[in-house]
Amino acid sequence: QVQLVESGGGLVEPGGSLRLSCAASRGTSFWYAMGWFRQSLGKDRELVASIGWSGDSIKYADSVKGRFTISRDNAKKTLYLQMNSLKSEDTGVYYCAAGPQFGGATSRAIEFHSWGQGTQVTVSS
Repeated sequence: QVQLVESGGGLVEPGGSLRLSCAASRGTSFWYAMGWFRQSLGKDRELVASIGWSGDSIKYADSVKGRFTISRDNAKKTLYLQMNSLKSEDTGVYYCAAGPQFGGATSRAIEFHSWGQGTQVTVSS
């Protein structure tokens, strides 16, 4: 497994932006497909976006397409999620997760084996 730590969450008004980061522990490889998930009160954890190990393949949930951008910096062992035009329904705890080594972007949660502790995102006026 790889240890992951999310950061960058907070309170933002509708229409605002946040950038989430997910850092892997030092000394750990970062050649994994990666993903961002979120969980809102009363809802199941859902995929927000995923990215292949090299950044060449990307998938987004329909609800965030055109507003969110997932990216990664393998040299820094960091995954990012740029969130623009935020809506109240984007509120939730956001988790990063690591999937298969050298894997492509995937929407299957079962493929993700390592998870961070999450960072809270609240969109409210």
